[in-house]
Amino acid sequence: MSPLRQLVAARGRATLVAPLQLLLVVGLAAYAVHSITGLGRDSAFFEDWLYDGLLAGSAVLCLARGALVAPQRAAWLVLGTGLAVWSAGVIDTTLHPTLQDGAFPSRADVLWLAFYPFAYGALVLLLRARVRDLRLTLWLDGIVGALALAAVVAALAFPALVEASGGDGANVLADLAYPVADLVLAGFVLWVSALTGWRPGRVLGLVAVALLLGAFIDMWSLWSAVAGGPPTGTFDWLWPASAALLGLAAWQPVGAAQPIELSGLRPLLPPVVFAAASLGLVLYSRSHAVDTAGFALASATLVAVIVRMAVTFAENVRILSASRREALTDPLTALGNRRRLLDDLQAVLDSGRPHALIIFDLDGFKRFNDTFGHPAGDALLSRLGERLRDAVAAEGEVYRLGGDEFCALVRPGARPVEAIERAAAEALSERGGLVAVGTSLGTVRVPEEATAVSAALQVADERLYAHKGTRVRRADGGQTLDVLRALLREREPELHDHFDGVANLARAIGRRLGVTGADLDDLARAALLHDVGKVAIPDAILAKPGALDKLEWALMHEHTLIGERILSASPALRPVAPVVRASHERFDGRGYPDGISGERIPLAARVIAVCDAFDAMVSERPYSPPIPLEDALDELSRCAGTQFDPAVVRAFCAELAADRRSRATALPRLEAA
Repeated sequence: MSPLRQLVAARGRATLVAPLQLLLVVGLAAYAVHSITGLGRDSAFFEDWLYDGLLAGSAVLCLARGALVAPQRAAWLVLGTGLAVWSAGVIDTTLHPTLQDGAFPSRADVLWLAFYPFAYGALVLLLRARVRDLRLTLWLDGIVGALALAAVVAALAFPALVEASGGDGANVLADLAYPVADLVLAGFVLWVSALTGWRPGRVLGLVAVALLLGAFIDMWSLWSAVAGGPPTGTFDWLWPASAALLGLAAWQPVGAAQPIELSGLRPLLPPVVFAAASLGLVLYSRSHAVDTAGFALASATLVAVIVRMAVTFAENVRILSASRREALTDPLTALGNRRRLLDDLQAVLDSGRPHALIIFDLDGFKRFNDTFGHPAGDALLSRLGERLRDAVAAEGEVYRLGGDEFCALVRPGARPVEAIERAAAEALSERGGLVAVGTSLGTVRVPEEATAVSAALQVADERLYAHKGTRVRRADGGQTLDVLRALLREREPELHDHFDGVANLARAIGRRLGVTGADLDDLARAALLHDVGKVAIPDAILAKPGALDKLEWALMHEHTLIGERILSASPALRPVAPVVRASHERFDGRGYPDGISGERIPLAARVIAVCDAFDAMVSERPYSPPIPLEDALDELSRCAGTQFDPAVVRAFCAELAADRRSRATALPRLEAA
């Protein structure tokens, strides 16, 4: 049910109890006239039934409020039960007046004193409705207030009470039980009022006035009896008035008061005032006689203040620690933030221990966010952050720098940096949906490559964006590559397997020679497109079964230059263009088009030359039949040092020997890495 509907329903129920409220007010007015004027002084109707009825009616109003209206239900049920217990004690006295003449405590005393715990509990429950966080320090403040009030009154009044009781233990206990309970109640009321800034609102204000009124008339009655003050009969109506105010407070409009924000100096004011009063009493006792009970209560107040200070200090330490954690933690992923990274990186640099700083930037995240919305993007960031933490947990810490940037500060151990990079990149990838998300990265080794925090971040950032640029070029190049492959397939369909086979062989040989990363990818792409320039060579030359004449050879030698020009037109494929140009150079310098030799020929071109020649020897061509695998390997070895790079030939033979499952009369199928 909405708050508005609850309010309307509560007001509807309030009309049901309106007659009882009116009867309560009229009855209280009649009893007040009786007490003040003495009208019907000896009437049992006023002294017994009307008095008892006012208390019972107040209890019924509170219990009805708790039963019929949900907001603050527990508080009113507790307070109504307390009033019912108080009423039961009064009714018991009415029905059995002689029982009060016995020793303390009588049955009625037990019932009357039982009201106080219910009143304390109701006050706390009403306060909780407006103060969400009743911390331990607030409870201690209430105890401090109650002890301080009890100390002051005990120091002033207890000697007279003990003297009036004649020193009898039961009488002293009877005389002290009610004022102590009233003082504690008054302390709680003042504490609650102070927490509200002395603006408790209508409901809590009426409850506070009612309870203070009851405490006042109790203390007045006791003082009159002990110190010979004026008779209390004139003020007897204040007891039922206290109960009636509680009953009327129960049916005040729901939600009339605003929640209390405990901020500033307000929560500190009550304990400071109460502690000052108790400290003054202790100092006063050094030069004047003070009742032992008052001195003990004042000392207990100061002990409670010390405990309160200790608890406050512990809370402040926890708050400071939590604030520091929050200041160093990304709220979305619970990873360390940039500030935490700067602190940890500085500590690593100070220690001199070798670490690697890896910065990651998600590729495709903006498109993911635009497609699925920011909540889905936040969920993805949180998920990727958790996976990244798991991926590198054994080597170091991970951080979120903001946006779609992550970072890892790792100390290589069982895994090298490259393996950690691969694991982290895989953790930060999301595939299988409409929008794929990958990652670019930049790594710097500290303190080997950077000895300052700013320098390390700058180097890693530069490498990150260099890597990102390479990935973008590869993405664009992939489309161009597909187009060129389709063109070659249409131009020479019988050589489609040749291009793929040479590329796979070249990748395997390059890996054996230590080529990695982007260089290995470029090698495979160059091998795949090494004959792309042949699209400009006439079919009559390409398919000629016999030997080519001098003019035809000159035209054939142009295909590497044509291939270079084609690939240079694509920024993404431009890095492989020089390799294609040099793919038909010879190690001894007798190749074409430039006649360069040895290591002046790019390593990738030297690898492609070996792989291309091997495939030409073992494959069916218009101008030559295939030769056996062993003969092809022997030919490669014979030409090592003249046509081919000997190191590449050795690597090729070793790789082929490791995969003897290839067919002897066809292009070996080596799995691409």
